[in-house]
Amino acid sequence: MAIELSCPNGQTVLFLNTDSASVTQPIVDSDSHFLAWAPDGQSIYLKADSLGAPHVGRAYTDGKKGLVPILEFTYDLASSINQSEFTFTLSRGLGQGSEMYLSERDGRSSQPLYADPYHYISFARFSPDGTQIAFLKTPDTQTPFTVGGLWLMNRDGSNAHKLADADAGHGYAANWSPDGKRIAFVVRENFEDKSADQLSNRLISNIYTVGLDTGTLTQITFLEDGRVETPSWSPDGNTLAFNVVINDRMEVRVAEITTGEIRSLVPGSTCCAAWMRK
Repeated sequence: MAIELSCPNGQTVLFLNTDSASVTQPIVDSDSHFLAWAPDGQSIYLKADSLGAPHVGRAYTDGKKGLVPILEFTYDLASSINQSEFTFTLSRGLGQGSEMYLSERDGRSSQPLYADPYHYISFARFSPDGTQIAFLKTPDTQTPFTVGGLWLMNRDGSNAHKLADADAGHGYAANWSPDGKRIAFVVRENFEDKSADQLSNRLISNIYTVGLDTGTLTQITFLEDGRVETPSWSPDGNTLAFNVVINDRMEVRVAEITTGEIRSLVPGSTCCAAWMRK
């Protein structure tokens, strides 16, 4: 398991061995930020030394490390099912939008996929079969929390199109169902409330899914006060787990897709459920 901690000297990424409970720190001489796991689960991509000589690297669970030769402006990275292929997204500064690239051969060859001079592209996610990429767009403004969009394109960058409005700025990723037929994401409900553009605790949001075959939107949760956070699919695709925050109290809830039933996972304040694959 990769864990990112906030430490006095900056962010730090740790490896936790869930069998032995041992902890190792792959980068010890600078800050480090987790970007993505490699598909084989044997290494992670991370950004290191953000305030000195920023770079993207790869840290292996056996202790090996390597430099990934992509631009230091990278802030988002997503692994494909291909071991040596990933997307990376960068911005050259506020007001300059963002650019997404497809990297092959572990960064030694890259090609542009998509660019938007008016939006930040974030949370790119390959479909389970690796043929499509979903991502979120956030307006490139100084407003911290705005309404953005959920977008989809082919692996080669063609046929980029918007699927739906989505919450932006809060850091809630959209996630593919295991069968690749649906995407679950967070939608802001009170888009007309300007105070929610500045204050995260004013956000009212719900989880929706969109069907890729029909484009049909399905509302999963029905909060009229409070917010939801990133939904996570169960391995069988029948259940979504997510955080709910109401009156500053957080709990984990699960939604059964087939029945519509929503329940608290356990009594009391909880956070951040994760699915185990056996």
